[in-house]
Amino acid sequence: MHRLIEKGLMFGNLIRVDSPVLIERYNRALKHLSGRETSLDVFHIDISGYSPEIGDELGDDLYLNHQGVNRQFILLTTEQATAPLLNAKFSTSRGILKQFIEENRAELFALTARDAVAGELVNSVYSADGPARLFDIRKIKVEADTTGGTVATAKKLGGLIDRFKTEDDAWHDDVLIAEMIGMAKETGDVSRNPVNLRQMEFAQNNFWTDLFGGMYLFRGVRHPAVIVAGDKDKLGKLPIPFTCDLDDRSAIAKFLNLNDLTETVIEARGIDSAAILRQKMDFIVASVAASMNENLQGATRRDLRVLGRKYAKQLPEEWQGLASLVRWAEDEGPWPNITSEHPAYFYTLRAKSHPDADLVNMLLAELTPLDVRQLFICHKEVFYRAYADWPDEKRDYVVDFLNREYQVDKAGTREALFGHDASMDEPRPDRRADLIDRVGPWGAVTRRR
Repeated sequence: MHRLIEKGLMFGNLIRVDSPVLIERYNRALKHLSGRETSLDVFHIDISGYSPEIGDELGDDLYLNHQGVNRQFILLTTEQATAPLLNAKFSTSRGILKQFIEENRAELFALTARDAVAGELVNSVYSADGPARLFDIRKIKVEADTTGGTVATAKKLGGLIDRFKTEDDAWHDDVLIAEMIGMAKETGDVSRNPVNLRQMEFAQNNFWTDLFGGMYLFRGVRHPAVIVAGDKDKLGKLPIPFTCDLDDRSAIAKFLNLNDLTETVIEARGIDSAAILRQKMDFIVASVAASMNENLQGATRRDLRVLGRKYAKQLPEEWQGLASLVRWAEDEGPWPNITSEHPAYFYTLRAKSHPDADLVNMLLAELTPLDVRQLFICHKEVFYRAYADWPDEKRDYVVDFLNREYQVDKAGTREALFGHDASMDEPRPDRRADLIDRVGPWGAVTRRR
């Protein structure tokens, strides 16, 4: 993994902690949450305060995520909002933490100036002892306070102030006044600068979890389903009408279509669909060439075309299907019959614009592992696992490509691949759009009317 780390593609954007003051605050919060401490004098933390160095020191990568379902967090600075979430067990966790920080930025800035803020993403499930237990997770609440209890103390002080203002004999209550003065020394003037964190709660209808081999739970759609990366038969009975695994291609295609969750790259507006498909084809060529021990260091698109011709007979059906689609789009070739069972099918899709677009693109990334760029962007956990089994030739190529093509303009690449803004160009007649409107993108999966 050293190539990824060197290029900032793994453990990138972590927050460095090397100040004795911050380390002391971190240890105070860590002891408050888990009863443990670190002896390290330099480490890095993600958005939740998890440190891979401390995880290695403690021999516990889940020291802030007990049994994978109770994510705790330590905030030393609001800058953690830009950091990734490592060892994610649920797809929604980072978004929840980021929104919590952004919504309470001013309050957290004031609180972390004096102490660490420790908290937990609380749900009603303390141990996912079986897949069915995941369906008990309905809402996530964010609970947080400083290790000294500043927020709780401020809330109590606010109640005492209300008593002081409303009770007739409060001016003569020396005990009440002394208690307010003592609390104010800890919290400051809460009447001028309220120390209060917003109570935040998040519904958990649709999400991915890394537990039980990887599961996508879609409950908040018209036709609910669970899609699992492992063997669906090993999960037992689940409280949902439809369960499939990644090999059930037609079933997944039907699910995506019935819930109107995806569109074809060709169907999408305002993008260079042929260029996107050609890039996917290049990734497939690189994978084949790497398996033949070709040196891909610094390989250009021209180099990959040469390699594609060299290994034309070894190119898989994924490449052949995308090539036929590109020929149709650019060269007036015949309409390709790419059914949901065709290996290229999911490579032609992306999520439509809806609240669960990231989750759908994550699922599509796992269904299209040869598209290494989408896999890296949308599903880093699966990307890192796949990377560990690749030959060095493919690792070199992928790291070089991501560093050269993706790192320099992350936002632009994401917008080009997954964005949904309409094109600013004047609309022009499009024979492809006419055909899509008549028969659907492939014809094999019936369009919802």
